[in-house]
Amino acid sequence: MNMHTSADEAQQEIAEEFAYFGDWTERYQYLIDLGKQLPPFPEDHKTEAYRVLGCQSMVWLVPSGDAGRMHFEATSDSAIVSGLIALVLRVYSDRPAREIVDTEPTFIGTIGLAKHLSPTRSNGLASMLAKLKGYAAQALA
Repeated sequence: MNMHTSADEAQQEIAEEFAYFGDWTERYQYLIDLGKQLPPFPEDHKTEAYRVLGCQSMVWLVPSGDAGRMHFEATSDSAIVSGLIALVLRVYSDRPAREIVDTEPTFIGTIGLAKHLSPTRSNGLASMLAKLKGYAAQALA
């Protein structure tokens, strides 16, 4: 990932990538492939403290760094959710906390995810974003 891209530029790139795929079967496959590329997640981080509640599947999100640059690691037991995590991390990880708090996840609407995710997955995605932004807000406090 290019460290010089902003969160908004990352969202733009995601929108362009998804535009290549004609239908949602291909887009889901791309999401699953993205999820498979997530870095290995340490088993000892799979604790209640890091679990994102409100997700139908199991999701863990671990923050590190400080307000100047926050890094996130995350994983899920669901292939599609792992793909969503990959997109979220691309937009939000390794950014200043202020940028994280200020960035709205417009890519979700742009690529049509909002329409194609089940309500439980949409809620899970919202929970994950809320938790991630919460960590960033704490870093700024």
